[in-house]
Amino acid sequence: MTLTAPENFSNQHSILVEAFTAGKVLLFNKPLYWTSFDLVNKVKIILRQQLQLRKIKVGHAGTLDPLATGLMIVCTGKETRKIELYQSQPKEYIARLTLGATTPSFDLETAVDQTYPFEHIDRQLVEKSLGAFLGDQLQQPPDFSARMVNGTRAYELARKGKTVDLSPKPITIYDMALLKFELPVIEISVRCSKGTYIRALARDIGKQLGSGAYLSGLVRTAIGNFLLKDAINIDEFENNFVFL
Repeated sequence: MTLTAPENFSNQHSILVEAFTAGKVLLFNKPLYWTSFDLVNKVKIILRQQLQLRKIKVGHAGTLDPLATGLMIVCTGKETRKIELYQSQPKEYIARLTLGATTPSFDLETAVDQTYPFEHIDRQLVEKSLGAFLGDQLQQPPDFSARMVNGTRAYELARKGKTVDLSPKPITIYDMALLKFELPVIEISVRCSKGTYIRALARDIGKQLGSGAYLSGLVRTAIGNFLLKDAINIDEFENNFVFL
């Protein structure tokens, strides 16, 4: 579809401006190493350029760590008023855990600091241990998190080697299943409540197994009824904007 007539272009432009300012829910597959802010900022830049607007409201419904990929909900215009509603929905992940070691951040951001035996771990022990985490519980957030401590992000303090005092927060694990068992790596699916740190879950699973563990890969596959399979990447959004 090519818009050549000026009146057609004007009509199409007006329709798009109205649609995005009235509010759209966009599903993106966040790229590896991008922050959630990076993605929202890029969407905002594209919208300003394509719609020829000075400003437009854009926000996301739930962060993803830079080392994670997968589903992010991005809202525009008046739909940003519903962000809290989308954030509160259950999240689903596929997580890869490396057993027998830990890192200070409980993921690949920092290097391994301790090693532990893992030869005693078998599939049955993993499945039994995963079952112990189902239900309501208090989770200790990782020091390397975006939680605020006296006006400073916890990860900023942790990266400087400073002590971080974070209080446990209530979460719910609705379901977990073992998908792959190839020691020292296991892969699990997790369905959990808002506010659950999968890195902290990896830490706690390692302890439950009598070993150590850190998160070595993470993909968010769903937020409520929104699915990763329906998401697009940022390049598709930019290059095919007029067809959305």
